[in-house]
Amino acid sequence: MYHRTASAPARTISAAEAASLVKSGFWLDYGACLGQPDVFDRALAARVLELTGVSFRSSLAPRPRAVVESDPEGAHFHWFSWHFTAWERARSDAGVCYHMPPNLGELHDYYRRFLDPIDIVVLKVRPAGPDGFFSFGPTNTWHRALVERARTLIVETSSAVPFVHGVDNGVHISEVDYIVEGDNAPLPELKSPPVTEIDRAIARTIAAEVEDGACLQIGIGGMPNAVCSLLRDSGAKDLGIHTEMLTDSLMELYRAGVANGARKNLDRGKAVFTFGWGSQSMYDAIDGNPDMLCCGTEHTNLPHIIMQNDRVCSINSTTQMDLQGQAASESDGHRHISGTGGQLQYARGAYASRGGKSFMCLPSVFEKSGTRRSRIVMELTPGNIVTTPRTDIMYVVTEHGMVNLKGKSVPDRARAMISLAHPDFREDLERQAFENRLIPRALYPALRGT
Repeated sequence: MYHRTASAPARTISAAEAASLVKSGFWLDYGACLGQPDVFDRALAARVLELTGVSFRSSLAPRPRAVVESDPEGAHFHWFSWHFTAWERARSDAGVCYHMPPNLGELHDYYRRFLDPIDIVVLKVRPAGPDGFFSFGPTNTWHRALVERARTLIVETSSAVPFVHGVDNGVHISEVDYIVEGDNAPLPELKSPPVTEIDRAIARTIAAEVEDGACLQIGIGGMPNAVCSLLRDSGAKDLGIHTEMLTDSLMELYRAGVANGARKNLDRGKAVFTFGWGSQSMYDAIDGNPDMLCCGTEHTNLPHIIMQNDRVCSINSTTQMDLQGQAASESDGHRHISGTGGQLQYARGAYASRGGKSFMCLPSVFEKSGTRRSRIVMELTPGNIVTTPRTDIMYVVTEHGMVNLKGKSVPDRARAMISLAHPDFREDLERQAFENRLIPRALYPALRGT
Protein backbone atom coordinates (compact mmCIF):
# COMPACT_ATOMS: atom_id res chain seq x y z
CA MET A 1 0.00 0.00 0.00
CA TYR A 2 1.28 3.46 -0.92
CA HIS A 3 1.73 5.59 2.22
CA ARG A 4 1.05 9.29 1.91
CA THR A 5 3.07 11.50 4.23
CA ALA A 6 1.35 14.59 5.58
CA SER A 7 3.35 17.81 5.59
CA ALA A 8 2.87 18.18 9.37
CA PRO A 9 1.26 16.22 12.21
CA ALA A 10 -2.52 15.99 11.87
CA ARG A 11 -4.35 18.85 13.54
CA THR A 12 -7.95 18.85 14.77
CA ILE A 13 -9.81 21.91 13.48
CA SER A 14 -13.44 23.01 13.23
CA ALA A 15 -15.54 22.41 10.14
CA ALA A 16 -15.54 26.17 9.49
CA GLU A 17 -11.74 26.26 9.67
CA ALA A 18 -11.53 23.32 7.27
CA ALA A 19 -13.94 25.01 4.86
CA SER A 20 -11.81 28.16 4.96
CA LEU A 21 -8.99 26.21 3.26
CA VAL A 22 -11.02 26.04 0.03
CA LYS A 23 -10.16 28.63 -2.60
CA SER A 24 -11.93 29.57 -5.84
CA GLY A 25 -10.99 27.22 -8.66
CA PHE A 26 -10.19 24.30 -6.36
CA TRP A 27 -11.04 20.68 -7.08
CA LEU A 28 -12.42 18.73 -4.11
CA ASP A 29 -13.27 15.05 -3.81
CA TYR A 30 -15.91 13.78 -1.40
CA GLY A 31 -15.34 10.08 -2.09
CA ALA A 32 -18.24 7.68 -2.49
CA CYS A 33 -21.55 6.79 -0.88
CA LEU A 34 -21.41 6.63 2.95
CA GLY A 35 -17.86 8.00 2.93
CA GLN A 36 -19.04 11.52 2.04
CA PRO A 37 -18.66 14.29 4.64
CA ASP A 38 -21.62 16.15 6.13
CA VAL A 39 -20.37 18.67 8.69
CA PHE A 40 -17.67 19.93 6.31
CA ASP A 41 -20.20 20.02 3.47
CA ARG A 42 -22.55 22.28 5.43
CA ALA A 43 -19.69 24.56 6.51
CA LEU A 44 -18.48 24.97 2.94
CA ALA A 45 -22.03 25.65 1.72
CA ALA A 46 -22.12 28.63 4.07
CA ARG A 47 -19.27 30.15 2.02
CA VAL A 48 -21.08 29.83 -1.31
CA LEU A 49 -21.10 33.55 -2.14
CA GLU A 50 -17.38 33.90 -1.40
CA LEU A 51 -16.25 31.30 -3.95
CA THR A 52 -16.43 30.62 -7.69
CA GLY A 53 -15.44 27.69 -9.86
CA VAL A 54 -15.17 25.14 -7.05
CA SER A 55 -15.64 21.64 -8.46
CA PHE A 56 -16.46 18.38 -6.66
CA ARG A 57 -16.04 14.75 -7.65
CA SER A 58 -18.09 12.13 -5.89
CA SER A 59 -20.34 9.12 -6.45
CA LEU A 60 -23.63 7.78 -5.14
CA ALA A 61 -24.55 10.70 -2.90
CA PRO A 62 -26.68 9.07 -0.18
CA ARG A 63 -28.33 12.37 0.77
CA PRO A 64 -28.54 15.88 -0.78
CA ARG A 65 -25.23 17.72 -0.73
CA ALA A 66 -25.39 21.11 0.98
CA VAL A 67 -22.92 22.73 -1.43
CA VAL A 68 -25.21 21.97 -4.37
CA GLU A 69 -28.43 22.87 -2.55
CA SER A 70 -26.88 26.22 -1.56
CA ASP A 71 -26.23 27.09 -5.21
CA PRO A 72 -29.30 26.06 -7.24
CA GLU A 73 -28.08 27.82 -10.38
CA GLY A 74 -24.62 26.26 -10.25
CA ALA A 75 -22.92 29.66 -10.32
CA HIS A 76 -20.34 28.83 -7.66
CA PHE A 77 -20.14 25.07 -7.12
CA HIS A 78 -20.02 22.32 -9.79
CA TRP A 79 -20.87 18.69 -8.93
CA PHE A 80 -19.49 15.77 -10.94
CA SER A 81 -20.58 12.21 -10.17
CA TRP A 82 -19.26 8.80 -11.21
CA HIS A 83 -22.67 7.23 -10.55
CA PHE A 84 -26.03 8.91 -9.93
CA THR A 85 -28.46 8.42 -7.10
CA ALA A 86 -32.01 9.78 -7.36
CA TRP A 87 -30.89 13.11 -5.88
CA GLU A 88 -28.03 13.46 -8.37
CA ARG A 89 -30.39 12.54 -11.21
CA ALA A 90 -32.72 15.36 -10.17
CA ARG A 91 -29.84 17.83 -9.96
CA SER A 92 -28.66 16.66 -13.37
CA ASP A 93 -32.13 17.38 -14.73
CA ALA A 94 -31.74 20.88 -13.26
CA GLY A 95 -28.41 21.30 -15.07
CA VAL A 96 -26.16 21.52 -12.00
CA CYS A 97 -24.80 17.95 -11.78
CA TYR A 98 -22.71 16.24 -14.43
CA HIS A 99 -21.88 12.59 -15.05
CA MET A 100 -18.43 11.10 -15.58
CA PRO A 101 -18.65 7.63 -17.21
CA PRO A 102 -16.39 4.97 -15.63
CA ASN A 103 -16.08 1.29 -15.13
CA LEU A 104 -15.93 1.52 -11.33
CA GLY A 105 -13.16 -1.07 -11.17
CA GLU A 106 -10.87 1.27 -13.12
CA LEU A 107 -11.26 4.35 -10.92
CA HIS A 108 -8.06 3.85 -8.93
CA ASP A 109 -6.26 3.92 -12.26
CA TYR A 110 -8.13 7.02 -13.46
CA TYR A 111 -6.98 8.97 -10.41
CA ARG A 112 -3.40 7.71 -10.60
CA ARG A 113 -2.90 8.06 -14.36
CA PHE A 114 -5.30 10.58 -15.86
CA LEU A 115 -6.49 13.05 -13.22
CA ASP A 116 -4.51 15.89 -11.68
CA PRO A 117 -3.74 15.81 -7.95
CA ILE A 118 -6.79 16.83 -5.92
CA ASP A 119 -6.61 20.12 -4.02
CA ILE A 120 -8.62 18.81 -1.06
CA VAL A 121 -10.01 15.34 -0.32
CA VAL A 122 -12.57 15.06 2.50
CA LEU A 123 -13.69 11.62 3.69
CA LYS A 124 -15.98 10.49 6.49
CA VAL A 125 -14.24 7.88 8.64
CA ARG A 126 -14.45 6.13 11.99
CA PRO A 127 -12.37 7.78 14.75
CA ALA A 128 -8.84 6.39 14.85
CA GLY A 129 -8.17 3.28 16.88
CA PRO A 130 -5.13 2.63 19.09
CA ASP A 131 -3.15 1.77 15.96
CA GLY A 132 -3.73 5.25 14.54
CA PHE A 133 -5.91 4.06 11.65
CA PHE A 134 -9.18 5.72 10.68
CA SER A 135 -11.41 3.02 9.17
CA PHE A 136 -13.26 3.81 5.94
CA GLY A 137 -16.05 1.63 7.34
CA PRO A 138 -18.34 0.11 4.69
CA THR A 139 -16.99 2.33 1.87
CA ASN A 140 -13.59 1.36 0.52
CA THR A 141 -14.18 1.88 -3.24
CA TRP A 142 -11.26 3.97 -4.63
CA HIS A 143 -10.60 5.90 -1.40
CA ARG A 144 -6.97 4.78 -1.17
CA ALA A 145 -6.28 6.37 -4.56
CA LEU A 146 -7.87 9.60 -3.27
CA VAL A 147 -5.54 9.53 -0.28
CA GLU A 148 -2.55 9.12 -2.60
CA ARG A 149 -3.59 11.99 -4.87
CA ALA A 150 -4.66 14.52 -2.23
CA ARG A 151 -2.70 17.73 -1.84
CA THR A 152 -4.60 18.21 1.43
CA LEU A 153 -6.38 15.34 3.18
CA ILE A 154 -9.16 16.02 5.68
CA VAL A 155 -11.01 13.31 7.57
CA GLU A 156 -14.39 13.91 9.19
CA THR A 157 -14.81 11.48 12.06
CA SER A 158 -18.10 9.86 13.05
CA SER A 159 -18.74 7.16 15.62
CA ALA A 160 -21.69 6.08 13.46
CA VAL A 161 -19.24 4.63 10.91
CA PRO A 162 -18.82 0.93 11.75
CA PHE A 163 -15.40 -0.64 11.89
CA VAL A 164 -15.23 -2.97 8.90
CA HIS A 165 -12.44 -5.42 8.21
CA GLY A 166 -10.89 -5.12 4.79
CA VAL A 167 -7.85 -4.67 2.61
CA ASP A 168 -6.39 -1.15 2.74
CA ASN A 169 -9.71 -0.09 4.27
CA GLY A 170 -8.46 2.95 6.13
CA VAL A 171 -5.96 5.75 6.43
CA HIS A 172 -3.25 6.24 9.06
CA ILE A 173 -3.11 9.45 11.07
CA SER A 174 0.38 10.15 9.67
CA GLU A 175 -1.21 10.54 6.23
CA VAL A 176 -3.85 13.02 7.41
CA ASP A 177 -3.48 16.81 7.41
CA TYR A 178 -6.61 17.81 9.33
CA ILE A 179 -9.26 16.12 11.46
CA VAL A 180 -12.80 17.47 11.74
CA GLU A 181 -15.10 16.03 14.38
CA GLY A 182 -18.39 15.03 12.79
CA ASP A 183 -21.88 15.09 14.22
CA ASN A 184 -22.09 11.30 14.80
CA ALA A 185 -25.53 11.24 13.15
CA PRO A 186 -26.74 7.81 11.99
CA LEU A 187 -25.59 6.82 8.52
CA PRO A 188 -28.15 7.20 5.71
CA GLU A 189 -30.20 4.07 5.17
CA LEU A 190 -31.37 2.68 1.84
CA LYS A 191 -34.83 1.20 1.91
CA SER A 192 -35.45 -1.85 -0.23
CA PRO A 193 -38.26 -1.49 -2.78
CA PRO A 194 -41.24 -3.84 -2.57
CA VAL A 195 -41.08 -7.12 -4.47
CA THR A 196 -43.55 -7.46 -7.36
CA GLU A 197 -44.96 -10.59 -8.98
CA ILE A 198 -42.78 -9.89 -12.02
CA ASP A 199 -39.73 -9.72 -9.72
CA ARG A 200 -40.69 -13.10 -8.28
CA ALA A 201 -41.14 -14.66 -11.72
CA ILE A 202 -37.70 -13.48 -12.85
CA ALA A 203 -36.18 -14.54 -9.53
CA ARG A 204 -37.56 -18.08 -9.80
CA THR A 205 -35.84 -18.53 -13.15
CA ILE A 206 -32.51 -17.23 -11.87
CA ALA A 207 -32.57 -19.05 -8.53
CA ALA A 208 -33.01 -22.35 -10.35
CA GLU A 209 -29.70 -21.69 -12.14
CA VAL A 210 -27.67 -20.97 -9.00
CA GLU A 211 -25.74 -24.09 -8.00
CA ASP A 212 -24.38 -24.98 -4.58
CA GLY A 213 -21.03 -23.29 -4.13
CA ALA A 214 -21.85 -20.46 -6.54
CA CYS A 215 -20.35 -17.02 -5.85
CA LEU A 216 -22.84 -14.16 -6.04
CA GLN A 217 -22.72 -10.61 -7.31
CA ILE A 218 -26.09 -8.95 -7.01
CA GLY A 219 -27.42 -5.43 -6.85
CA ILE A 220 -30.26 -3.59 -5.16
CA GLY A 221 -33.95 -3.82 -5.98
CA GLY A 222 -37.05 -5.95 -5.73
CA MET A 223 -35.78 -8.66 -8.07
CA PRO A 224 -32.44 -9.21 -6.27
CA ASN A 225 -34.34 -9.28 -2.97
CA ALA A 226 -36.61 -11.97 -4.40
CA VAL A 227 -33.63 -14.02 -5.65
CA CYS A 228 -31.98 -13.93 -2.23
CA SER A 229 -35.22 -14.90 -0.49
CA LEU A 230 -35.65 -17.90 -2.78
CA LEU A 231 -32.05 -18.99 -2.30
CA ARG A 232 -32.38 -18.64 1.46
CA ASP A 233 -35.42 -20.93 1.50
CA SER A 234 -34.29 -23.36 -1.23
CA GLY A 235 -31.70 -25.31 0.71
CA ALA A 236 -28.83 -23.84 -1.31
CA LYS A 237 -25.43 -24.53 0.26
CA ASP A 238 -22.04 -22.90 0.53
CA LEU A 239 -22.78 -19.80 -1.55
CA GLY A 240 -20.12 -17.13 -1.72
CA ILE A 241 -20.30 -13.35 -1.91
CA HIS A 242 -17.94 -11.31 -4.10
CA THR A 243 -19.90 -8.23 -5.04
CA GLU A 244 -19.68 -4.52 -5.65
CA MET A 245 -22.51 -3.58 -3.29
CA LEU A 246 -23.36 -5.32 -0.03
CA THR A 247 -27.13 -5.24 0.51
CA ASP A 248 -29.57 -6.32 3.19
CA SER A 249 -30.71 -9.22 1.02
CA LEU A 250 -27.16 -10.59 0.75
CA MET A 251 -26.77 -10.18 4.51
CA GLU A 252 -29.90 -12.30 4.96
CA LEU A 253 -28.15 -15.11 3.08
CA TYR A 254 -25.12 -14.69 5.32
CA ARG A 255 -27.18 -14.69 8.53
CA ALA A 256 -29.03 -17.81 7.40
CA GLY A 257 -25.74 -19.64 6.90
CA VAL A 258 -26.44 -20.07 3.20
CA ALA A 259 -23.64 -17.72 2.10
CA ASN A 260 -20.65 -18.95 4.09
CA GLY A 261 -18.06 -18.71 1.31
CA ALA A 262 -16.83 -22.21 2.08
CA ARG A 263 -16.08 -23.09 -1.55
CA LYS A 264 -14.53 -19.84 -2.71
CA ASN A 265 -11.08 -20.00 -4.23
CA LEU A 266 -10.38 -16.36 -3.43
CA ASP A 267 -11.04 -14.94 0.06
CA ARG A 268 -12.55 -18.21 1.28
CA GLY A 269 -15.04 -17.74 4.09
CA LYS A 270 -15.26 -13.98 3.52
CA ALA A 271 -18.09 -11.87 2.14
CA VAL A 272 -16.23 -9.48 -0.17
CA PHE A 273 -17.64 -6.10 -1.20
CA THR A 274 -16.47 -2.57 -1.96
CA PHE A 275 -19.34 -0.59 -0.43
CA GLY A 276 -22.35 -1.38 1.70
CA TRP A 277 -25.55 0.60 1.81
CA GLY A 278 -28.73 -0.58 3.48
CA SER A 279 -30.35 -0.64 6.91
CA GLN A 280 -28.92 0.20 10.31
CA SER A 281 -29.31 -3.49 11.07
CA MET A 282 -26.85 -4.25 8.28
CA TYR A 283 -24.37 -1.64 9.56
CA ASP A 284 -24.57 -3.20 13.03
CA ALA A 285 -24.05 -6.69 11.60
CA ILE A 286 -20.85 -5.81 9.72
CA ASP A 287 -19.33 -3.77 12.56
CA GLY A 288 -16.21 -5.65 13.64
CA ASN A 289 -17.41 -8.80 11.85
CA PRO A 290 -14.35 -10.82 10.74
CA ASP A 291 -16.39 -12.58 8.03
CA MET A 292 -16.75 -9.27 6.15
CA LEU A 293 -13.99 -8.00 3.85
CA CYS A 294 -14.38 -4.51 2.42
CA CYS A 295 -11.92 -4.01 -0.45
CA GLY A 296 -11.20 -1.45 -3.14
CA THR A 297 -12.81 -1.78 -6.54
CA GLU A 298 -9.42 -2.93 -7.87
CA HIS A 299 -10.14 -6.18 -6.02
CA THR A 300 -13.92 -6.42 -6.27
CA ASN A 301 -14.62 -5.25 -9.81
CA LEU A 302 -11.81 -6.22 -12.18
CA PRO A 303 -12.73 -9.23 -14.36
CA HIS A 304 -9.41 -11.05 -13.90
CA ILE A 305 -10.03 -11.00 -10.12
CA ILE A 306 -13.74 -11.87 -10.31
CA MET A 307 -13.06 -14.92 -12.47
CA GLN A 308 -10.77 -16.52 -9.88
CA ASN A 309 -13.79 -17.82 -7.99
CA ASP A 310 -15.68 -20.68 -9.64
CA ARG A 311 -19.37 -20.57 -10.58
CA VAL A 312 -19.65 -16.79 -10.31
CA CYS A 313 -23.26 -15.69 -10.81
CA SER A 314 -23.52 -12.04 -11.81
CA ILE A 315 -27.11 -10.79 -11.56
CA ASN A 316 -27.79 -7.32 -12.95
CA SER A 317 -30.79 -5.33 -14.13
CA THR A 318 -31.23 -3.21 -17.21
CA THR A 319 -33.92 -0.86 -18.48
CA GLN A 320 -33.97 -1.57 -22.23
CA MET A 321 -32.55 -4.15 -24.63
CA ASP A 322 -32.65 -4.32 -28.40
CA LEU A 323 -33.15 -7.39 -30.56
CA GLN A 324 -29.41 -7.92 -30.97
CA GLY A 325 -28.89 -8.04 -27.21
CA GLN A 326 -27.46 -4.64 -26.37
CA ALA A 327 -28.33 -3.60 -22.81
CA ALA A 328 -28.93 0.09 -22.03
CA SER A 329 -28.91 0.35 -18.25
CA GLU A 330 -27.99 3.92 -17.33
CA SER A 331 -29.91 6.48 -19.36
CA ASP A 332 -33.32 7.34 -20.76
CA GLY A 333 -32.30 8.76 -24.09
CA HIS A 334 -29.93 11.64 -23.36
CA ARG A 335 -31.17 11.87 -19.76
CA HIS A 336 -28.68 10.18 -17.50
CA ILE A 337 -30.22 8.17 -14.66
CA SER A 338 -27.51 6.07 -12.98
CA GLY A 339 -24.16 4.79 -14.28
CA THR A 340 -22.20 1.89 -15.71
CA GLY A 341 -21.06 0.85 -12.24
CA GLY A 342 -19.69 -2.68 -12.29
CA GLN A 343 -22.23 -4.18 -14.68
CA LEU A 344 -19.93 -4.72 -17.66
CA GLN A 345 -16.95 -5.86 -15.62
CA TYR A 346 -19.03 -8.39 -13.66
CA ALA A 347 -20.62 -9.71 -16.86
CA ARG A 348 -17.13 -10.35 -18.21
CA GLY A 349 -15.75 -11.72 -14.96
CA ALA A 350 -18.66 -14.11 -14.47
CA TYR A 351 -18.40 -15.39 -18.04
CA ALA A 352 -14.67 -16.04 -17.59
CA SER A 353 -15.23 -17.85 -14.29
CA ARG A 354 -15.20 -21.66 -14.42
CA GLY A 355 -18.88 -22.59 -14.58
CA GLY A 356 -19.86 -18.92 -14.29
CA LYS A 357 -23.14 -17.37 -15.41
CA SER A 358 -24.06 -13.77 -16.13
CA PHE A 359 -27.74 -12.76 -15.99
CA MET A 360 -29.24 -9.57 -17.42
CA CYS A 361 -32.76 -9.05 -16.11
CA LEU A 362 -35.64 -6.76 -17.01
CA PRO A 363 -39.44 -6.68 -16.86
CA SER A 364 -40.86 -7.01 -20.36
CA VAL A 365 -42.99 -3.84 -20.15
CA PHE A 366 -43.25 -0.49 -18.38
CA GLU A 367 -45.67 2.42 -18.36
CA LYS A 368 -44.81 5.93 -19.47
CA SER A 369 -47.29 8.79 -19.76
CA GLY A 370 -50.11 6.31 -19.25
CA THR A 371 -49.00 4.08 -22.13
CA ARG A 372 -47.64 0.57 -21.77
CA ARG A 373 -44.40 0.08 -23.67
CA SER A 374 -42.03 -2.80 -24.34
CA ARG A 375 -38.58 -2.80 -22.78
CA ILE A 376 -37.43 -5.10 -25.58
CA VAL A 377 -37.23 -3.03 -28.74
CA MET A 378 -36.08 -3.19 -32.34
CA GLU A 379 -33.66 -0.33 -31.68
CA LEU A 380 -32.72 1.52 -28.53
CA THR A 381 -34.20 4.89 -27.68
CA PRO A 382 -32.12 7.57 -29.46
CA GLY A 383 -29.39 8.73 -27.10
CA ASN A 384 -29.56 5.64 -24.90
CA ILE A 385 -26.16 4.53 -23.60
CA VAL A 386 -25.15 0.93 -24.26
CA THR A 387 -23.86 -0.30 -20.90
CA THR A 388 -23.21 -3.92 -21.84
CA PRO A 389 -22.52 -4.74 -25.53
CA ARG A 390 -24.26 -7.60 -27.30
CA THR A 391 -21.03 -9.59 -27.33
CA ASP A 392 -20.92 -9.63 -23.51
CA ILE A 393 -24.51 -10.69 -22.89
CA MET A 394 -25.03 -14.25 -21.70
CA TYR A 395 -28.41 -15.02 -20.13
CA VAL A 396 -31.32 -12.59 -20.54
CA VAL A 397 -34.32 -13.02 -18.23
CA THR A 398 -37.80 -11.52 -18.19
CA GLU A 399 -40.96 -12.79 -16.54
CA HIS A 400 -41.57 -14.73 -19.79
CA GLY A 401 -38.45 -16.87 -19.59
CA MET A 402 -34.71 -16.95 -20.18
CA VAL A 403 -32.44 -17.21 -23.23
CA ASN A 404 -28.69 -17.54 -23.66
CA LEU A 405 -27.33 -15.28 -26.41
CA LYS A 406 -23.76 -16.62 -26.41
CA GLY A 407 -22.95 -18.15 -29.79
CA LYS A 408 -26.19 -17.10 -31.45
CA SER A 409 -26.46 -15.51 -34.90
CA VAL A 410 -28.23 -12.18 -35.39
CA PRO A 411 -31.47 -13.90 -36.57
CA ASP A 412 -31.34 -16.30 -33.63
CA ARG A 413 -30.69 -13.45 -31.23
CA ALA A 414 -33.64 -11.49 -32.57
CA ARG A 415 -35.97 -14.45 -32.29
CA ALA A 416 -34.73 -15.26 -28.79
CA MET A 417 -35.23 -11.69 -27.59
CA ILE A 418 -38.72 -11.58 -29.13
CA SER A 419 -39.62 -14.72 -27.16
CA LEU A 420 -38.91 -12.78 -23.94
CA ALA A 421 -41.08 -9.80 -24.89
CA HIS A 422 -44.64 -9.42 -23.69
CA PRO A 423 -46.96 -11.36 -26.06
CA ASP A 424 -48.75 -8.14 -27.02
CA PHE A 425 -45.55 -6.81 -28.65
CA ARG A 426 -44.07 -9.92 -30.24
CA GLU A 427 -45.80 -9.75 -33.63
CA ASP A 428 -44.78 -6.15 -34.18
CA LEU A 429 -41.19 -6.87 -33.09
CA GLU A 430 -41.00 -9.80 -35.48
CA ARG A 431 -42.26 -7.64 -38.35
CA GLN A 432 -39.70 -4.92 -37.54
CA ALA A 433 -36.92 -7.50 -37.35
CA PHE A 434 -37.86 -8.79 -40.82
CA GLU A 435 -38.13 -5.27 -42.31
CA ASN A 436 -34.68 -4.41 -40.95
CA ARG A 437 -33.15 -7.69 -42.20
CA LEU A 438 -32.44 -9.13 -38.77
CA ILE A 439 -34.70 -12.09 -39.59
CA PRO A 440 -34.46 -13.43 -43.17
CA ARG A 441 -37.53 -14.21 -45.27
CA ALA A 442 -37.18 -17.95 -44.72
CA LEU A 443 -37.49 -17.50 -40.95
CA TYR A 444 -40.32 -14.96 -40.93
CA PRO A 445 -43.55 -16.81 -40.14
CA ALA A 446 -45.82 -14.35 -41.93
CA LEU A 447 -44.12 -15.09 -45.28
CA ARG A 448 -43.65 -18.81 -45.03
CA GLY A 449 -45.30 -20.60 -47.93
CA THR A 450 -45.67 -17.40 -50.01
